[in-house]
Amino acid sequence: MGNIVAIVGRPNVGKSTLFNRLTETRNAIVDEHSGVTRDRHYGKVEWGGREFSIIDTGGYVTGSNDMFEKEIGKQVLIAIDEADLILFAVDSQIGITDLDKVVASLLRKSGKKVLIVANKVDNFDMIHLTYEFQGFGLGEAFPVSSLSGQGTGDLLDKILEMIEDRPVDYDESLPKIAVVGRPNVGKSSLTNALLGDDRNIVTPISGTTRDSIHTRYKAFGFDFYLIDTAGLRKKAKVKEDLEFYSVLRSVRTIEAADVCILMIDAQEGFESQDMNIYTLIQRNHKGVVILVNKWDLIEEKGTNTSNDYKKMIQEKIAPLTDVPIIFTSVTEKQRIFKALETAVEVYNNRTKRITTSVLNDFLLPIIAETPPPSWKGKYIKIKYATQLPTHYPQFALFCNLPQYIREPYKRFLENKLRENFELTGVPIEIYFRQK
Repeated sequence: MGNIVAIVGRPNVGKSTLFNRLTETRNAIVDEHSGVTRDRHYGKVEWGGREFSIIDTGGYVTGSNDMFEKEIGKQVLIAIDEADLILFAVDSQIGITDLDKVVASLLRKSGKKVLIVANKVDNFDMIHLTYEFQGFGLGEAFPVSSLSGQGTGDLLDKILEMIEDRPVDYDESLPKIAVVGRPNVGKSSLTNALLGDDRNIVTPISGTTRDSIHTRYKAFGFDFYLIDTAGLRKKAKVKEDLEFYSVLRSVRTIEAADVCILMIDAQEGFESQDMNIYTLIQRNHKGVVILVNKWDLIEEKGTNTSNDYKKMIQEKIAPLTDVPIIFTSVTEKQRIFKALETAVEVYNNRTKRITTSVLNDFLLPIIAETPPPSWKGKYIKIKYATQLPTHYPQFALFCNLPQYIREPYKRFLENKLRENFELTGVPIEIYFRQK
């Protein structure tokens, strides 16, 4: 397990800006409003030939009646518990506040290594502003400006002094399974149910999750990264800048994932926005599993209710209907592990390699029996086929007149490949090339 460094502090001291500076990314949403960061957000830092994981947390507050602020507080405590070193971020220009004192007390009780980071020290003349923070009894305050990068190199040197040299536990070769869908369909609840803890903030308010959150899932014979994402709304409904960035991050997560679990609300059906997300998954050539959540809330279920519902979804996603559809209730934990099992099967389908000899032994007799229709008196002869070395199933078929092969015949061959080689849940591309 690699080292974990957590950034904690009260709202609006620049934690997310510091996170972005240290990770050299723009993964954490930064905004002048407090309470922007809600869930714990993970990144990787490389410095001096070493690397460590870093966690950005929401601003810690106490005595609040705000639902989000209470949940953010829980996430901060989990981050402190996970971390090997805490970066206690404070605002040097404002000085010590009552909330800073509360956070300092919390860190002293934790018994963890703590490094005070006095942010917003924009030049050498402002260093004297950091001295008062030594009164916390947590050591010297380290002056930085996370906005300009002033002092962050020295800060990274200090962090490496305080942590052991252990590699980051992140395996790029493992499958990445993203949970996607419209807001409030139960994505974070599914992640929490699978992990057995309150890994992500869950509230009845749509748009709660703003970051895409990676968690390694290693249990029951599974080993992959599970990614919870912000809900994808229609563009016209994305009014806040913050929500815009969250949606953008969800789109990027789909692009980076191997398989997407598309969650829909059983009571609302497969709506146009569900179709938009499904189309986005298809365009990015990702594996897909459709998860119909809140199935327990459907009243008067008969023998064919689930079959009729499945048929309705297949009609909407046609022509690609070879997609697993699972009915579940996350709150009741019905068939949630079946969803995982199916997602892993889809990942295996997506990475499947078919040798050229096996592919030709299967396809050429079918093509001989049902050749492509002639075009203007010209007969098309397909000589052989091969699978291309790509991340998802793509096939090249070599023939004399590739320009005359039409879409229906391509779909006919795709269906035959799906039937024989178990390519459920994954997109297939077939290219016809000149022999």
